[in-house]
Amino acid sequence: MESTILSNTPWLELLGSNNWVGLLDPFDIALRTLILRCGDFCQATYDAFNNDKNSKYAGSSRYGKQSFFPKVMLQPSPSDYQVSAFIYATAKISVPEAFFLRSLSRESWDRESNWIGYIATTTDEVSKTLGRREIYIVWRGTSRDFEWIDVFGAKSASTQPLLTQKTLSSIKAEAGDSSSDEEEATPRVMQGWLTIYTSDDPNSAFTKVSARTQVLTCIKQLVDKYKGEEISIIQTGHSLGASLSILSCFDLAENGITDIPISAFVFGSPQVGNKAFNDRLNEFSNVKILHIKNKIDLIPLYPSRLLGYVNSGVEFVIDTRKSASLKESNNTSDWHNLQGMLHVVAGWNGADGEFELKVERSLALVNKSSEFLKDEFLVPGSWWIEKNKGMIVNANGDWVLEPPDEEDIPVPEFTE
Repeated sequence: MESTILSNTPWLELLGSNNWVGLLDPFDIALRTLILRCGDFCQATYDAFNNDKNSKYAGSSRYGKQSFFPKVMLQPSPSDYQVSAFIYATAKISVPEAFFLRSLSRESWDRESNWIGYIATTTDEVSKTLGRREIYIVWRGTSRDFEWIDVFGAKSASTQPLLTQKTLSSIKAEAGDSSSDEEEATPRVMQGWLTIYTSDDPNSAFTKVSARTQVLTCIKQLVDKYKGEEISIIQTGHSLGASLSILSCFDLAENGITDIPISAFVFGSPQVGNKAFNDRLNEFSNVKILHIKNKIDLIPLYPSRLLGYVNSGVEFVIDTRKSASLKESNNTSDWHNLQGMLHVVAGWNGADGEFELKVERSLALVNKSSEFLKDEFLVPGSWWIEKNKGMIVNANGDWVLEPPDEEDIPVPEFTE
């Protein structure tokens, strides 16, 4: 699979300028490659996340910005991209351990914050080859399925903290004296997504400003830095990370990024907001969302249309049952598994077409965090782990958790 995507398809069309009409069936090879690259960027957040509560760095990235792509073994060319910033988040609600992890150590790097993603760009050399600078915003999700649903709940909240005064005035003017009309016209999103996105913690060195402010600040800095170049912004995430991607796309466009293409390639996304949110999202002509979802995955049905939530973006429905390499699983986690979906993207030839890999992609990746691959392939399940779970023998002969390299120790990046 080529890392730098050169295509006869105009790049704006790959990013959704025509809502991907004619590119999904038959499936355009450059679009297929772009989706897989976004999926691999998402997978990197899982691979790098320190989920060992015994480590004082639990909840952080195991790898620093400089070494990030080589250490997650991004294929085929980790040197094509550079991490500009890490994103950290906190929450003023109870959040499940699958998403927010706290260290058991008294010397924890941070008790109230977690690493939640990163912002990366193409290098100067790659940007020159492409003819544009690609900026990626990648959000970490959870690969598990229903454990977080009861915790987050389905309650919605107004997006007023994200809206400009112009938008708020417009909503009020359209509603007149009717408070019910104003409420119906106000974009609302699930409270859990909004809380994670907008929460800050003055006691934390990493979330003195919210994930939202970190992203807005970094993107504005990058847009200014590369103002002499063509720029595209691509957001991507899986599961909860997909929801945050969509919310962030809305926020960027609402708050001034209107002349740069903003695209989201999201996987297995829950529903994000109400009809008013979607209507406002669709008003931004530079924002395009492609939702890659497994036909049998249940997560995209949550929270529920019955509660006023709607689907966002263009849906690209695939079906993991088309691949003869995957088990006939009744495990809902397998249906939602990112690597399972990426395997199918690599071989998808339409609902009526034969499944056949069109790009090189290792079959073993399917079992990175699952046992979804058929046993006959002899690939162990959930094989991406730290050697000896990070334990080494120190100079005294004791087995201890290996300290991170100096470059990999979390460092605060954003201040008030």
